[in-house]
Amino acid sequence: MLTPIALVAGAVGWTLTEYLLHRFVFHNPRARATLAVEHLKHHRIEGYFTPASEKASAAVVVIGALVGSGFLLGAPGFAFAFGFTATYLGYEVFHRRAHVAPPPNRIGRWLRRHHLHHHFKNPQSNHGVTSPLWDLVFGTYEPSPVVAIPRPRAPGWLLDAAGDPDPRYAAEYRLLG
Repeated sequence: MLTPIALVAGAVGWTLTEYLLHRFVFHNPRARATLAVEHLKHHRIEGYFTPASEKASAAVVVIGALVGSGFLLGAPGFAFAFGFTATYLGYEVFHRRAHVAPPPNRIGRWLRRHHLHHHFKNPQSNHGVTSPLWDLVFGTYEPSPVVAIPRPRAPGWLLDAAGDPDPRYAAEYRLLG
């Protein structure tokens, strides 16, 4: 029974880590850490992502420590490490897809709007990319019924062949300029 709980705790642990890093490190104007500088570049340049090698070097240290805890704690430690790591990898895939691919379903549409609100309306809100849970807990959640995006920074999936908002998304996004 402890192992499934540890697996879920690892997944929830990643979502909290994601929120805390995003809010307090990546958006800290005094942060000089490479990933903080890279994150602010990601906000300035649509479609830019920190090179995978830089993310991997940071992830290896954290995941290595978590896996190491498995040797001390046994199956629950490994389950926590697996839940944390799997959710982190899911975050990486989802975050990239939120910027470069059309949403596959209603939940994907909502999460993209939630995240793009953070990028284009208020970077001090909606820090949770994969979940609004911690934004709700810490009071940084802002609803995002319509997101206004500067035309030059609009993700390709949002536009039709003429460069206007795709009619499927026109009720949720507005282009500026």
